[in-house]
Amino acid sequence: MLLPIIISLIIALVIIAVIVNVVQQHKERIASLKRAEFTKLRHLLDDTEDMLVNSANVPLTPIIGNMLLKRTAFALRAMVELDPTARDLKQRLHETENRLKEPLNPDAASNDNLTLPDNDQQLIALIRGIKKLRTTLRSEHARGNIETAAVIAEDKRLEVLQLRINVESQIKRGKQARSNNMLGSARQYFEKALTSLTNTSHQDEYVVSRKAEVIQTLEDIATELKAGNLRDREKKEEKENKDIDELFAPKRKW
Repeated sequence: MLLPIIISLIIALVIIAVIVNVVQQHKERIASLKRAEFTKLRHLLDDTEDMLVNSANVPLTPIIGNMLLKRTAFALRAMVELDPTARDLKQRLHETENRLKEPLNPDAASNDNLTLPDNDQQLIALIRGIKKLRTTLRSEHARGNIETAAVIAEDKRLEVLQLRINVESQIKRGKQARSNNMLGSARQYFEKALTSLTNTSHQDEYVVSRKAEVIQTLEDIATELKAGNLRDREKKEEKENKDIDELFAPKRKW
């Protein structure tokens, strides 16, 4: 009689141990998923804050600024749900939500205020920042944080800004090459600028005026190259004539 009871207890203990193990594994899995989601949200938050901080380099309109604040609030809200004890996150969420209640500043950022950095790495970072903003516009539109009309207008503005950065950097390099008498390199830089200006669909006042300037500069460079080639030919002919004169000159007797 005692043996069946012992066997039953052993079986019960095994079942309990299995259940406890399954529950523990489930808890660990849930905790792991929460950590992964929290890390994902942290990256989203850091990425958004980087774009806000980078507003000194990439001009942000109030519409994009508001969109990024909504993105920040979304990340913070989800992080607070995962970790309700995090006071710093709750405080940041409260501050962000208060900023979202403030009226938008009607003074939009202007592309005319853009200053190109001298460093190539900074220039690359600037272009990457614009591309990231354009990608974020589309993702936030999918979340419903920005209206379709605003997405179209802001994406066009950023595309024009990207064009201006490309054109101005090529013109700047072209002028430097020309001042160093590197006319071949200068022509290549101005030709790249002209290609960008010609291929863009945004034919505004900036594009038209810059295109005219670049074309005139290319004509001037072509004239300078012709003049340089003519001088080179004259020098070459002069040297050849001198060599011929020396060859057929009467030999001196010593």
